[in-house]
Amino acid sequence: MKPTRARTLVLIIVLAAAVTWAVLDAIYASLPPLTWTGVPALLIAAGAEAWTGRDLRARIQGKRGTRPAPPLFVARMVALAKASSQAAALLAGICAGFMIYLSDMASAPTPRADLIDASLSFGACLVLLAAALFLEYCCRVPGDPDEDKDDVPPPPRESPFHH
Repeated sequence: MKPTRARTLVLIIVLAAAVTWAVLDAIYASLPPLTWTGVPALLIAAGAEAWTGRDLRARIQGKRGTRPAPPLFVARMVALAKASSQAAALLAGICAGFMIYLSDMASAPTPRADLIDASLSFGACLVLLAAALFLEYCCRVPGDPDEDKDDVPPPPRESPFHH
């Protein structure tokens, strides 16, 4: 499994923001006001992932007083980290779409409140995104061959018929 690429997450954010903006242009007036209740949930998830990453990194590195991490558990944490980073990018894009759409309407009370809620949610999404990338990083085995590797193809092999 390859590490999550930043450009993939940026692409998700940009596409989600564009689609959200286009949808809001058609239906914003019929939507109920946004709520702030997603912010604590995102921050709790981010805290749990960061804490798990810190603990898991110590276990993988074999720090004194820690038990070795079972490989299946590490694989599950990598899957969680990848899913969380993509979900956080998607939600951040949706929040960004709201922020862009509402930026011209901040003088009215409901759009201003929605803009504040979308901005807080966007920040919480970025915190979750960072925590997910940290968890993924912490799952790497020391001396991981993929750690410093970019996706440069290997040099072509010489033909066995050419001497």
